[in-house]
Amino acid sequence: MKKTFIVLAAVAFVICFYSWGLAETCSGRVTMRFDLSGHGPDKPVRLWVPYPVSDNYQQISHVEVRGTFDHWAVYTDREFQAPMLYACWGPGAGKKVMVFSFDVTRKERVDKVVSQEAGCMDPSCYARYLRPACSGCASGRLADLAAGITAGKHTVRGKARAIYDWICDHMHRDPGVRGCGNGNVCVLLNLLGGKCVDISSVFVALARTCGIPAREVFGIRLGRDGTTDITGCQHCWAEFYLPGYGWVVVDPADVLKAMLKKGIRPENPEAMRLREYYWGAVDPYRVRLSWGRNLVLNPPQKGPRVNYLMYPFAQAGDVTLDPLDAENFKYTITYRRLD
Repeated sequence: MKKTFIVLAAVAFVICFYSWGLAETCSGRVTMRFDLSGHGPDKPVRLWVPYPVSDNYQQISHVEVRGTFDHWAVYTDREFQAPMLYACWGPGAGKKVMVFSFDVTRKERVDKVVSQEAGCMDPSCYARYLRPACSGCASGRLADLAAGITAGKHTVRGKARAIYDWICDHMHRDPGVRGCGNGNVCVLLNLLGGKCVDISSVFVALARTCGIPAREVFGIRLGRDGTTDITGCQHCWAEFYLPGYGWVVVDPADVLKAMLKKGIRPENPEAMRLREYYWGAVDPYRVRLSWGRNLVLNPPQKGPRVNYLMYPFAQAGDVTLDPLDAENFKYTITYRRLD
């Protein structure tokens, strides 16, 4: 027992030393500017924006919110406790603007020291991250696919790695997909191509089918130098839960994006290097904004649940605005590097 404790303590020390002492970091200020004045004074306008919070890999500070709104506050949804900034303008409001700014220091996340089988897990504690991603006949297809991918694998880590490798080998990034994709796994089983939400959602769905808690993480990429327009730089990655260790980060979408950009195949040495890196690590040039799928916002939106809150979400009266329609939903996001 004493020897086991010493080994576990040593592993924990290595993780902490690498995470805090060697990991790359970046610091800067993110500014989101919204102008919904184009939606006339005859209807109320409501705006929800993902609100980043500090965690082990990012520090959020110097938050500032200003504008012409009637009211603003920070709330969370009831199911996932995902934070969101809410602002509203009542009927009669003319200029409808808001500026939301914050400083972020983000460090590279590295979850490389993970054992093959590290402990037990109570599924009831992670029930929301084990929910099926497909319904009806598609769930059978997903189960068959997951069983084939993980055949011969008997550990959580082994199954998760097999799923990750299968995605890197068989899926592709489709630049024609609008935005970051909608993560409809039932459709993706046929297409096997999409953007970051699609690719991460397939990983999550396959992992859950194997009894592994998994979830998407929604964020935005940060610039590398100076001041950068990051309005269209939203990005999604994934995590799975390894008993005895915790959440482990993976980003197969960035592997596939690099392969497309560089024009290389999975067996290329550069592709293999990227595959190894993004298995249990992500770069610091991103900030986590939100998590959770099929959300009821707070205060509740009108209409159906929100697929995910990575882009800002707004409604003018009963009409939901398209966050990818720059003419009707006007906003910009900039990042100014400080370090």
